[in-house]
Amino acid sequence: MPAAGMSMNCSIQSSLSCLLKPSSFFNFTTTHFKNRLYYPQIHFISSKRSMFCTCSSNNSDSNFQTGEKAEPFVISTPLYYVNAPPHMGSAYTTIAADAIARFQRLLGKRVIFITGTDEHGEKIATAASACGSRPSEHCDVISQAYRMLWKDLDIVYDKFIRTTDPKHEAIVKEFYSRVLANDDIYRDDYEGLYCVNCEEYKDEKELLENKCCPTHLKPCVHCKEDNYFFALSKYQKSLEETLSQNPDFVQPSYRLNEVQSWIKSGLRDFSISRAALDWGIPVPNDNKQTIYVWFDALLGYISALLEDKEQPNLQSAVSSGWPASLHLIGKDILRFHAVYWPAMLMSAGLSLPKMVFGHGFLTKDGMKMGKSLGNTIEPNELVHKFGPDAVRYFFLREVEFGNDGDYSEDRFVNIVNAHLANTIGNLLNRTLGLLKKNCQSTLVADSTIAAEGEDFKDTVEKLVEKARIHYENLSLSSACEAVLEIGTAGNLYMGKHEPWSLFKQGGAASEAAAKDLVIILEAMRIIAISLSPVTPSLCRRIYAQLGYSEDQFDRLTWSETKWGGLKGGQVMAQPKPVFTRIEQIKETENGDEAAKKVVKKKEKKRQVQGVVEA
Repeated sequence: MPAAGMSMNCSIQSSLSCLLKPSSFFNFTTTHFKNRLYYPQIHFISSKRSMFCTCSSNNSDSNFQTGEKAEPFVISTPLYYVNAPPHMGSAYTTIAADAIARFQRLLGKRVIFITGTDEHGEKIATAASACGSRPSEHCDVISQAYRMLWKDLDIVYDKFIRTTDPKHEAIVKEFYSRVLANDDIYRDDYEGLYCVNCEEYKDEKELLENKCCPTHLKPCVHCKEDNYFFALSKYQKSLEETLSQNPDFVQPSYRLNEVQSWIKSGLRDFSISRAALDWGIPVPNDNKQTIYVWFDALLGYISALLEDKEQPNLQSAVSSGWPASLHLIGKDILRFHAVYWPAMLMSAGLSLPKMVFGHGFLTKDGMKMGKSLGNTIEPNELVHKFGPDAVRYFFLREVEFGNDGDYSEDRFVNIVNAHLANTIGNLLNRTLGLLKKNCQSTLVADSTIAAEGEDFKDTVEKLVEKARIHYENLSLSSACEAVLEIGTAGNLYMGKHEPWSLFKQGGAASEAAAKDLVIILEAMRIIAISLSPVTPSLCRRIYAQLGYSEDQFDRLTWSETKWGGLKGGQVMAQPKPVFTRIEQIKETENGDEAAKKVVKKKEKKRQVQGVVEA
């Protein structure tokens, strides 16, 4: 990997502005092959028979874990291709992965959250050349752009792997040699039409007029190369058996049907090297060929497990957490993760990941996004405009995980304001305001005692359990909905009991009102825990308003969603809004700016988007 301090020919800003458009990943098809290679046999400790791991994350891995060390929950995003800056699709995947990882941490699991960047291939070299920089410099710029965006989105990953890391190259070469030793790599010629943007050989029947790629609408190039191939067809039956015996391997279930259809149609061997391409990992024993991007990038899920100063070898990497519990990907790269990757692992004698989940695509205002249409969603702009909690909540709440989802700014603003600012934020603020005015911000009783005889407590407990089940099933939208129902129930409770009126009556009525406030604040405490995988910063602010410290929030576990956390005598913080309501600004007919919705009269700066307090 290039030194961090090396000078670059172009700045981050200029590099990002002149990059090529992101393109979809690719799918190889091949013709007839021959000329198998025979190298001296390489011996490995691991068996060449693959293992499909179905054990629970609560148990220890008898193969690689020792002592009482719990088996980790390993979750990964794709390694994002650095031909272009991060887009909303990659942000969506990573937000979802972060929410799942945070939930698993709340359960007490030892989580290893892997993300990173895929940095080899012809497109990378082309993108760097367009910026007047070397590929290594270009990769440094874009990889850092991903890290910066993840920080802005409150993404907390454990491992960030770059395929240009030396430890990754060592793992790829060892894996290649292991597959070669299993007689699953051979050499032959390939001739066909090649899409540079897809980095994929195309069947002529799938092309448009003038042999144009249907994705990029550009003519494919005729290529003839002498390449190495992986014997995918050899694993046809094994893959069919794997999917039949482990139906949860590919999720959602309709994605499994797609994968089974691909396999049943007949698997064909695919090229795993490129000739005359310098920017990549050289094929062992043949420096004139580089290992093709997919055979390279998929190994990042394993090489990421290595510690920085650890000797880079497969045994060390595997013993640090493999197999992965969950590969989270977009549906466009499902074939590579659910067909090619398992076959490669079988060949190398390594365990298969436990699940591959392929989510859907995002659209904007009901239309497919594209730079040519001028309707892309720029994640950097979105998070700087609305903040990480709003962005995370909208996409996880409004997009049914696994399906395609749509974004519109009006709906974004309406949902975020209604759910986060009103249902949750306003409920907390007015409850704390009443507590300050009537109880000196001090709880009069334990929440368990205050809720005696109240159905509200049972309602909250049922909704929390509902949220937990949805999180575990990766139904993130439904989990958000269950937590929001707690807030809705709290608002109904306040409307029914009217504690502000009871305080005016004094005596027993005032005592009942004080207990009502304890009940609502206990519900807010539970919301702060159960929604924290989705909106971590908002929930941290809620927890602070309830008088808890940063360390106490960081040490929370899901078990603390049990009713009864707040105790009599606890002092709450001074009430202040935990989420700012988004106010859109539009221009009036005379050119002045006017608010579409006004919450409070206050001076506003001239800007495209403003905020006011909830």
